[in-house]
Amino acid sequence: MSKSTNLYVRIEPDLKENAEIILTQLGIPMSNAVGMFLKQVVLRRGMPFEVTLPTSRTLDISMLTEDEFHAELEKGYADIKRGNTRPAGEALASLRGEFGI
Repeated sequence: MSKSTNLYVRIEPDLKENAEIILTQLGIPMSNAVGMFLKQVVLRRGMPFEVTLPTSRTLDISMLTEDEFHAELEKGYADIKRGNTRPAGEALASLRGEFGI
């Protein structure tokens, strides 16, 4: 067995718990996942994924002007008129599946 060293990292408890749930489903211990990440950093000589700011901002009503708010309402109304809607139960089930809730 190769030598190993300890790595101590401070992270948010919810982040750790959510990551552990996913990693457990994948059958990968947290220590192996961290090791995989660090091996990729070495192999790629940098982050193993692109680190950028999102190109579009998250819609937050507190950051909208009154005109932007009304434009968003109009988009929603236009979707309703086009029939581009889903029952609430179906939409919630889709979100729960997407986020593993």
